[in-house]
Amino acid sequence: MFALKFASLFILAYLIGSFPTGVLVGKIFFHKDIRKYGSGNIGTTNTFRVLGPLAGIIVFLVDFFKGTIATLLPVLFHLGPHYLSLIFGLAAILGHAFPIFLKFKGGKAVATSAGFLLGYNIHFFLICAVIFFPILFITSMVSLTSLISVVLIFIASLFFHDLALSIISGLLVVLIYWSHRSNIIRLKHHQENMVPFGLYYWYYKKPVSYTHLTLPTT
Repeated sequence: MFALKFASLFILAYLIGSFPTGVLVGKIFFHKDIRKYGSGNIGTTNTFRVLGPLAGIIVFLVDFFKGTIATLLPVLFHLGPHYLSLIFGLAAILGHAFPIFLKFKGGKAVATSAGFLLGYNIHFFLICAVIFFPILFITSMVSLTSLISVVLIFIASLFFHDLALSIISGLLVVLIYWSHRSNIIRLKHHQENMVPFGLYYWYYKKPVSYTHLTLPTT
């Protein structure tokens, strides 16, 4: 009975993660397939860039809570130990990255991963937020922020003395770096997209002024 319930909820968690929020929002409300614009990604950043802030916020919230809801499935259905939540959260993350509804070509799962962390341990989630947002403000790049943050988050997980959490956090490092392969190439060539705020954005967009030296007259 446990095995059947576990398998059913695991599949449900994967399907929740596979829900293609960005694609549906683009097609239903904007008559655009977001996969054909911008970076081609179905996630929050590309939605902001292609469809605007409102659509971006909606996609972020849905993708975020996909991870939270999937993580809480074993709690809601009284499946067993708390650590099982990690497995179902991972199922949702894999669903977002490899969605069955989009021929297994999904997003980078950053928002879904954040939602998973909220569902598993709110204190750890808050620490992750404290790590992520200052780095985003400094770099002005979601991809670079994700690549740096996921390593720091893995290190932070070691201080929680939760082996299962550390293992899943380590797997997230691998998944995030794998899904950001194209971003890493753009970063190397200084071609990565920026969010329209933050220290690096303001520095990069600052108009260049030239000071003309006036020689003293004699």
